[in-house]
Amino acid sequence: MVREPLTEEQIERGRALGALLRQARADRTMVDVARASGISVETLRKIEGGRIPTPAFFTVAAVAATLDLSLDALLARIDSADAPAPVAATLGPALLRPRGIAV
Repeated sequence: MVREPLTEEQIERGRALGALLRQARADRTMVDVARASGISVETLRKIEGGRIPTPAFFTVAAVAATLDLSLDALLARIDSADAPAPVAATLGPALLRPRGIAV
């Protein structure tokens, strides 16, 4: 089975996802977030840098849960913008959830 090449739109969405996750990580270290998410630091680095434009769903879900992000709001934000803006300024409380709420 041959995988179709990614479209420019898919690549750009991967970059936007990575940028949003990086912004949401704020001052937390990659090591802290990766460890809490159950993924390698290198995987998180590649996602944040846009080098993994289509990460596995459960990987994104784990990182989002670690960062207290709503997957629905995260998807809506990626679908609605060309370039991510600062998380707190544009996403507001719809994306940021209090700790302890399951994804």
